[in-house]
Amino acid sequence: MAQLVRFGVSLEKILLARFDSHLKGKKYTNRSEAIRDLIREDLIKRQWQEGNEIAGTITIIYDHHKRELVNKLMDIQHDFGGVIISTQHIHLDHHNCLEIIAVKGRPKLAQKLADTLKAVKWVKHVALSMSSTGKEI
Repeated sequence: MAQLVRFGVSLEKILLARFDSHLKGKKYTNRSEAIRDLIREDLIKRQWQEGNEIAGTITIIYDHHKRELVNKLMDIQHDFGGVIISTQHIHLDHHNCLEIIAVKGRPKLAQKLADTLKAVKWVKHVALSMSSTGKEI
């Protein structure tokens, strides 16, 4: 376990009250955990901005009945093989599929992949979620 350090924080009373209310809604057991998460989130955003290696997912929703669409999505994924580490295909219903693409690499490349997929005709939704590889936090 990492060595813990205690430090003080001064906040306006109203801001602290709003923060405590937020913590209850998020089910945090204490302020320390919430503050640690906020710090980690900010550090991860900095990693993205600095171009450090990230891990994340790209989620795609599309109608699999558009055969040319499935082939186009596969071609794009093959073009980005250096950043894709895994994919999972899920049948949501008779028409709609969910594809989850796990990525690891440079943020700009992951963003380019997501943008390329989003621009394909008949793709219903694309979402990119970037996180840390855990090395820097």
